[in-house]
Amino acid sequence: MSTEIKINASDGHVFDAWRSDPSGTVKGGVVILHAITGRIPHLADVCDQWASEGYVAVAPSLFDRIGPNITNSYEPEGVEAGIAHFTSLDGDKILIDTDACADTLRSYGPVVISGFCTGGTWAWVSSDKLKFDAMVNYYGSHVPARLEYKPKCPSVIHYGDIDHCVSMEEIEAIRAANPELRIHVHPGAKHAFFNPEQKSFHPEAAPNSWAQSMAFLDEVLG
Repeated sequence: MSTEIKINASDGHVFDAWRSDPSGTVKGGVVILHAITGRIPHLADVCDQWASEGYVAVAPSLFDRIGPNITNSYEPEGVEAGIAHFTSLDGDKILIDTDACADTLRSYGPVVISGFCTGGTWAWVSSDKLKFDAMVNYYGSHVPARLEYKPKCPSVIHYGDIDHCVSMEEIEAIRAANPELRIHVHPGAKHAFFNPEQKSFHPEAAPNSWAQSMAFLDEVLG
């Protein structure tokens, strides 16, 4: 069961996060970066899901740089607010907070970076700029505009083939620029296909992508 914790960043900023610990053998840790909805309760469930696979999971509230307890709904007005919140964040501060989360996990073994939507974008950047042992990326929404960054760790990324944020042409551009990257394209899946709280949830793509991700980590982390 996830609990709320506080994490201290290197610049003195203190922020909230979800954390979930495995009940059995620990394989490592994972930092999970949220989408424009913020650190919603669904992220606590995702932390629990990672913990069930043996990873100590931490999901920070990146929006704490703006103010406390900021979350946004799935409705159009929430999407609009979420975009405004994320675009107002300082990229260097996102990396500082992400790195602070990773520091809390390094004693457990390999540390994975993961994220959804805009969080997937920053997971992508983090896989280049910070030290991680693997990346599991869910439909990073601005990855096509961040191809100057290259993952420096084994990485897998998931997209739906009808994602309104990232086209198939853009997915192929990501593939061409990163031949070592593992890309899974899920038929009939839209953006946010992993989240059961959203209309775009895909009952096949969600569990399939999870199984692929766990198999990938078993392969590259051993």
